[in-house]
Amino acid sequence: MAKKADPNRKLIAENRRARFDYAIEDTLEAGIQLVGTEVKSLRSGRANIAESYASTEKGELWLINATIPVYPPAGQFNHEPRRKRKLLVRGRELKKLVSAVDREGRTLAPLKLYFNDRGIAKVQIALATGKKSHDKRAATKDREWKRQQGRLLRDKG
Repeated sequence: MAKKADPNRKLIAENRRARFDYAIEDTLEAGIQLVGTEVKSLRSGRANIAESYASTEKGELWLINATIPVYPPAGQFNHEPRRKRKLLVRGRELKKLVSAVDREGRTLAPLKLYFNDRGIAKVQIALATGKKSHDKRAATKDREWKRQQGRLLRDKG
């Protein structure tokens, strides 16, 4: 389901902490239902999805706790910065996500918020399992060893 990196995408926000806290199993691109002032605020490159997560409620997928700051020129017609936003996915994808979350205890974590090549706001959602602290230590150790290897090869080669 995951697509390769597209050079036409404009990255708005990235949740780098999710890759450290969760073991990513599958990714999915979802549309996001926004109001006009939210789109204008995103076009200026301001958003935060670090503390957010996705949840299923009443057969729909929602992005919860994502912050899109207010757009100052909108004045009184602005949006609520931390409101729940509906994510748009196909029915079969939603059923797959719901079953994985309910039965297997997985989490839906947003990884990236971006505009695709057509200028439409998209969210990359990951179906993930939480890592234990010893898994995090092992990942940190592997990352540091790879970094050290790169330094050694660069200095000697």
